[in-house]
Amino acid sequence: MTLVTEPVTGPTAAPRAPHPLRAEWLRGFAPWAGAAVLLTLGVTLWAKADQWQGGWSETAGQLHSAMLITLPLAAAAGCWQGGRERRRRTEELWGTTVRPPLVRLLAAALPVAGWVAVGYLLTAALAQLATWPYAQGDRPHLTLLPGDTAAMAAGALAGHVAGRAVPARLAAPLLAMAGYVGLGIVTMGRSVPGHALSPTTSLPSGGLPVWWQPWAMAVWTGGLAFAIVLAYAARRRMTAVLPLAAALAAGTLLAQTGNGLWHADPLARRQVCDTSTTPAVCVNARYAGMLPQVGEALSGVTGKLDGVRNLPVRWADRGGAPRAGEARLPGITPLGWSAVRGRLTDPEQFAWEAVAALQGYDCPGRTRTARVLRADDAVEHYLAPTSTGKAIDEDDARGDATRRADLRERRAARAKLAGMDERTRREWLSAYFAAHADCDAEGVPAL
Repeated sequence: MTLVTEPVTGPTAAPRAPHPLRAEWLRGFAPWAGAAVLLTLGVTLWAKADQWQGGWSETAGQLHSAMLITLPLAAAAGCWQGGRERRRRTEELWGTTVRPPLVRLLAAALPVAGWVAVGYLLTAALAQLATWPYAQGDRPHLTLLPGDTAAMAAGALAGHVAGRAVPARLAAPLLAMAGYVGLGIVTMGRSVPGHALSPTTSLPSGGLPVWWQPWAMAVWTGGLAFAIVLAYAARRRMTAVLPLAAALAAGTLLAQTGNGLWHADPLARRQVCDTSTTPAVCVNARYAGMLPQVGEALSGVTGKLDGVRNLPVRWADRGGAPRAGEARLPGITPLGWSAVRGRLTDPEQFAWEAVAALQGYDCPGRTRTARVLRADDAVEHYLAPTSTGKAIDEDDARGDATRRADLRERRAARAKLAGMDERTRREWLSAYFAAHADCDAEGVPAL
């Protein structure tokens, strides 16, 4: 008889139970909160894409400005999560567990805080990718992201406590509306400390934060949120003093620094120039890649000005008043008007505005007589004719006798300037620009 023996095996290992927080992080309300932030911020940016896509500074500014919407949304998401147990009527059941109240609160609140922060960061990354193909200079501006991300998470934590403390189903939408109005009042107000302490304060045009401002803002908002959490749920509520002290220290630093939190971008002070033309063409170094197409748009003007004297040295894009010997280049910024996604929207109009800058319309107290008006119109039509000007002429031709007579005089002046030989026209234009440079209306030569 053959004995058959079977190997003895140990007990089958039981499958490892999933961590209790796994459902909160992956299958609860938290991922939907992150998706809501991503969708809301994405739609907000998409609606204004013409105003930021193509400029790194504008992209950072739009992301930061959108905090006025996403921060109340994060707080509302936290508030809704905070009221979950009350809606399910499981508060008493959770009170019988061995977990302390602080642990239970953080287990429910941190996933929402983490996901709204992830939603904001993911949208910010997509915005950078959307700007990259059209950027004409500069570099990505990511300095504000740590402070903004921390503020989003802090808003969700504070909102969670509000959801637990306020027994109302409408607490979440009411908190969102109150947050939007409150932040809007602080952002639009004139209080310097209020601007410094608000995480939604608009980024100054061409400005950058000092290196420590985002980190101080993170301590300010995060410290307040953790102080609220500890004061509400910790066994030893005095522990809330530690994050509160850190928040107050950071807030004091921010408030006392005030407008010193921002400084001008050094790159915005630089000009990139094409000196092969007269006048030279300069653009702000933040948009250096647009110099070739700006030069192309002005090529018809600079070609006709070859050999003309008394012109400004250059067109310059400094964002403010031009310096001596300069004319203001038509504004490339704000994006969405003259330039969209790295391209000039209307080169013809751009050239006309550049000619208008050469004519010195900013002369204080200057009176433009009929003779000066005809000379200005003739120069504009010669250097940079536009379809808009043609439409105005056609409209005047259908007008009353006074408008038709004025049109005949304008056309006669244009024809006289265009009919001059090259040398005579250069001399006339030189005298014309000399008179404009001196703001001397009487010195403008007649046509």
